Amino acid sequence: MTSQSSPTVFIIDDDMGVCASIQGLLKAVGLRSEGFGTAEEYLSHKESDGPSCLVLDVSLPGVSGLELQRKLADAGVRIPIIFITGHGDIPMTVKAIKSGAVEFLTKPFDDQDLLNAIQLAFERDQATRHLQGELAELRQHYESLTARERQVMGLVVSGMLNKQVAFELGTSEVTVKIQRGRVMAKMQAESLAELVRMAAKLDLPIGNK
Repeated sequence: MTSQSSPTVFIIDDDMGVCASIQGLLKAVGLRSEGFGTAEEYLSHKESDGPSCLVLDVSLPGVSGLELQRKLADAGVRIPIIFITGHGDIPMTVKAIKSGAVEFLTKPFDDQDLLNAIQLAFERDQATRHLQGELAELRQHYESLTARERQVMGLVVSGMLNKQVAFELGTSEVTVKIQRGRVMAKMQAESLAELVRMAAKLDLPIGNK
């Protein structure tokens, strides 16, 4: 397994002692990590291909931890975040968790609490990557449909019978049946219910010609 695909913990803390301490802990339990002193340094690094999470100090020079969380969310980056801080308060904690943070730990924190949070973060990241992979595969299947097959799919998942689809599209019921079979095959759907779920995941307009 390459370093780019192995699980990685990214640590951002301007206190190099804290950063080194966390990296030492992670190395002791066999986890790969990379340390950064600022959010800007982290943003300039190459994104990891494998499961990853971010151990992020709230108070950083320049872009703060909460600002970085917002920037990543705006950019569509879904990396799980574990916040650490020397002076957290309840409103700050609530804001971070509501914005999707896995955990909010106040320094000095227990090593096991951090390791537990990292394990949870990796599990969340793997689940997200799995869903993203499924969605990418669904999109590939959908893109393989012809324009007419997409029309048929949209009408079928809206609940129309073959004869209703045929009337809507001005074609024969036999033709619709053939096109519907092609849609099912290309989408690799074993039932109408599964095809409906696929359309929902793809956020397709239902019933449009």
